[in-house]
Amino acid sequence: MTTAQEVYIYDVVRTARGKGREGGGLSTVKPVELLSQLYSALDARGFNLADVEDLILGCVTQTRDQGTNLAKVSALYAGLDARIPGVTLNRLCTSGLDSILMAAGQLTSGMGGHLMLAGGIESMSRVPIFSDKGAWFADPEVAQKTRFVQMGFAADVVATQRGFTRRELDEWAASSHHKAARAQKEGYFARSIVPIHVEGVDTTFDQEELIREGSSADAFEAMKPLFMDERSHAWAIERFDALDDVKAMHHRGNSPALADGAAMAILGTHRGDDLTPRGKVLSWATASVDPVEMLTGSIPATKKALERANLSVSDIDLIEVNEAFAAPTLAFIRELGVDADRVNVNGGTIALGHAMGATGTMLVASVLDELERQDKRLGLVAVAGGAGVGSAMIVERA
Repeated sequence: MTTAQEVYIYDVVRTARGKGREGGGLSTVKPVELLSQLYSALDARGFNLADVEDLILGCVTQTRDQGTNLAKVSALYAGLDARIPGVTLNRLCTSGLDSILMAAGQLTSGMGGHLMLAGGIESMSRVPIFSDKGAWFADPEVAQKTRFVQMGFAADVVATQRGFTRRELDEWAASSHHKAARAQKEGYFARSIVPIHVEGVDTTFDQEELIREGSSADAFEAMKPLFMDERSHAWAIERFDALDDVKAMHHRGNSPALADGAAMAILGTHRGDDLTPRGKVLSWATASVDPVEMLTGSIPATKKALERANLSVSDIDLIEVNEAFAAPTLAFIRELGVDADRVNVNGGTIALGHAMGATGTMLVASVLDELERQDKRLGLVAVAGGAGVGSAMIVERA
């Protein structure tokens, strides 16, 4: 029997996030090209990608530019060794984190060789959300049976259940923008960002494009809620007896902006002079909750990951949780008893943008960067996704 191996993260590289619509800074760059430039960046940092056993890539909307096993196709496009198989996975918004978890699982079991690539991508300007016409939302019978609701409505359910006010949601959202703006000015993102060459543009793309520095809760008051509908409302009341009503509280200002972006981690089991790790994977977990309040799956996943590492949340120095709307983020903080000052210290996806398949990997980059900057030891990454799924990972700075 193979002895369990310790798994190290040697590096994580990523793009800055572009606006996920026509005219966004990355909208003219094909997904295969975004990934190719990340592979080149890892090669330039001294990693021999010919030694990679496999490549696992998270991507949610796998059609058009993102179809046909983008992991393998991007590796071929980039000229990587043809012996690298490549697989593209979809666990909705957790996909970019799950790619790392699945790579870690293969490595720790001894079945993944000694080196793997894991990351995620979403080009939401080129391949819009829901353009794959999945049965969950596009087939009326399936949507009815699985009680599909818009993610923003699920966030409204979470806010109503827990008694959050719209002001609380808006204040968190504004603080996300303020923290992100400060971090970008101070260069906190520079360690992991790869400047992306955009054909026909004189300068490379290396700055987060979605941050609104002047955001405020007062300014958000004028924004109208977006996600209420009668069908979803009826399902929520039927499922949650304590709900007499669902209050519409999420709008463009306190919701994650859609983004273009990609990220890639390189992981392995050997710690030697030739490879210096940035972090060690201590534990991970996946979970799921009721689909009508789908954006809280990161909470049980985090509890599992902490238990498996024999840690309490108070042991964790820094937390990166996907801001899947403001209410689920506040629910995560409250239900886990987390000090909010340790959560998303450089802003979250409300400010920076949500490139769905890439976000989880990007959060791993963020937590490693900040652990190093603050000289801290333990970090947690947690992501909730559609249909109730959630994933979490604990990493120790090397």
